[in-house]
Amino acid sequence: MTLSIWRYAHLALAIISSAFLLILSVTGVILAIDAVQEKTPAYRVENFDKITLAQSLPALRDAYFEILEIKIDHNDFVVIDAMDEDGNAFQVYINPLTGEKIGEVKPKSQFIQWTTALHRSLFLKEPGRAIVGVVSFLLMLITISGFILILKRQKGIRHFFDKINKDFFSQYFHVVTGRWLLIPVLIIALTGTVIFLVRMDFMKTDNIEIKYDPKSSDDTVVELKDIDFFKNTKIADVERVEFPFIPDDPAEPFIVHLKDKAVAVNQVNGDIISESVLPYAAVFEKINIDLHTGRTNIIWAIILGLASLNILFFIYTGFVITFKRSKSKLKNKYKAAESEIIILVGSENGTTLFFANQVQKQLLSDGKKAFIAEMNKYQLYPKAEHFLIFTSTYGLGDPPTNATNFNRLLKKTPQTQPLNYSVVGFGSTSYEDFCAYAKEVDELLSKQTWAKQLVKFHTVNDRSTEEFVQWVQSWSEKSLHALATAPAVYSSKVPDLRKFKVISKTSISDDNSTFKIILKPLKSQKFDSGDLLAIYPANDNRERFYSIGRNGKDVQLIVKLFPDGLGSSYLYNLGQDKIIEARIMSNPNFHLPKLTPKVAMIANGTGIAPFLGMIMGNKNLTELHLFTGFRNQNSLTQMYKDFANEYLSKQHLTRLEFAFSREKNKEYVMDLILRDYFFFANLLQEGGTIMICGALKMQKDVEKTLNEITTSHHGKSLQYYFDNNQILTDCY
Repeated sequence: MTLSIWRYAHLALAIISSAFLLILSVTGVILAIDAVQEKTPAYRVENFDKITLAQSLPALRDAYFEILEIKIDHNDFVVIDAMDEDGNAFQVYINPLTGEKIGEVKPKSQFIQWTTALHRSLFLKEPGRAIVGVVSFLLMLITISGFILILKRQKGIRHFFDKINKDFFSQYFHVVTGRWLLIPVLIIALTGTVIFLVRMDFMKTDNIEIKYDPKSSDDTVVELKDIDFFKNTKIADVERVEFPFIPDDPAEPFIVHLKDKAVAVNQVNGDIISESVLPYAAVFEKINIDLHTGRTNIIWAIILGLASLNILFFIYTGFVITFKRSKSKLKNKYKAAESEIIILVGSENGTTLFFANQVQKQLLSDGKKAFIAEMNKYQLYPKAEHFLIFTSTYGLGDPPTNATNFNRLLKKTPQTQPLNYSVVGFGSTSYEDFCAYAKEVDELLSKQTWAKQLVKFHTVNDRSTEEFVQWVQSWSEKSLHALATAPAVYSSKVPDLRKFKVISKTSISDDNSTFKIILKPLKSQKFDSGDLLAIYPANDNRERFYSIGRNGKDVQLIVKLFPDGLGSSYLYNLGQDKIIEARIMSNPNFHLPKLTPKVAMIANGTGIAPFLGMIMGNKNLTELHLFTGFRNQNSLTQMYKDFANEYLSKQHLTRLEFAFSREKNKEYVMDLILRDYFFFANLLQEGGTIMICGALKMQKDVEKTLNEITTSHHGKSLQYYFDNNQILTDCY
């Protein structure tokens, strides 16, 4: 709850001040660049820090007809304000030891003057200064709240600079640069606030005036070079010197302005006449101006410029983070009380929620009653059969913000019926507490009498879609709820919609409800057999995925028409030359391997679709063996036999085996595998590949059969060959 308060405070302050911060940051970057540029060309003389007024003032009096004053600016450049014999005033950069002119004093450009005025007061004078001051104060609060959020995220100052989990670029950039530029941004905000307070007279005090009694007689004359005060005062400590209007007149003193006071010095006898000590507020203002502008140090000016530039990126990345969080809102078609699959999410930045949403979307498209909620919203689910829990870990093994109450709620509210659960942890292995909270949840569920683990605890490192798909395959196989196994489906970078034209489509018959449809991409499209085609039959976000085969440059689908099938009915009712919008999802994990001696393809029903494309595109003449199962022999299977004969003659296909489960001598694909026991055993032992596509139930039975073969023949479980990428699956 505390974290949420700081997060909302951070966001609210950013929203309130964002427009003004945008202006101040842009102008701040420009002024920082100007502060760097004005230091070149350099008019600072050698050994400047060692030059005293006793060395400089006599030389300047000898070199110029009439001097009004000299100024030492923040770059340590000395500027003389003087008049020539004709009474013409001029200002130039000089060498304070010789009076030699070394450069012209050029006024700031109109653009810099305009930018400075905008930065200081927004062209609104006193009201504008007040606005700038308030915005500086808000920036200080934003910086402090951001610092507290990082402390909470990293679990204290000791872990402040530990590695940040890169959920997405904006989040990563926001936190990392926030840590490194925290101090410069805080100084910009703090000094801007102080300058505002001083100039609005919130810290107003008067100068302290000190008068000194004369030490020397009126007729005492001391050379300028011998005056003690001038000998003891370095020009580097001086801001400006006002010269006497009339030389040699004791009533006309030198006025030396130092950083903290102004000293009046008798030009004849060298006595200090008086001091005007600046109040603390005035000195403090000068220090803050130097820190705020970076005008005294080129490195600090560059740092301030980077910090100002980064404020712009803070604004951008902050709103991207907010947008992603708001975009990742949970949407449900069914109520919690009526849903059979409950997806609970613990997510700090929305990444974990994205994976959960992709799963829920597919389940809904498949007609399942799937409900998604934050883990903190856990309650009683009377119709639930499955719990899917996707959670990240925050800080050092702690729950994310929307899961902090889950453990307590789980113990308080047990479910009233047995159900299956599966926990997936998201995180980064660079952290010692990788997926620690997800593991804690899994262990907590294992102790509940009503919960049974369906799939063992699974982790996903750095948002790896490949690792997530491993869980998808396991859960789909054991739950018999089909989910897409192409990593691209779970990638945040979704391919663009493309237009496809219907080239041809076969018809169904009384003994065959399967049809073939060929779609032509209207623009060049890279794809391969084994990829997925996502269609949107209801013209909404509900996707239907189909494994595709490549037929030349066209997409070939094999689809079974179901009476109430949304996707299959949509495709079957497409007319010749009809244009549809769809997207191809890359599925490289189910492409025909290029470096393998032989491949056994196992399919049932429409799972044959990608294999037909692979056979047509088998230009390397890899040894391909196709084992496929259907219910009956009909016109469709005859078409496949004709296809096989054509490509057998081209050596694109080595063998085709059919199994028919509804014929007199009924057979299943597993029977074909057992009949060729030694073929499959040797194929795997020799480095070959087995590809499986079709129904999840078929996949489960095939894998069981293959496991029996590998265990008895090789002494290795089928998992060994999965891990060796010799078993590739795409089932639904």
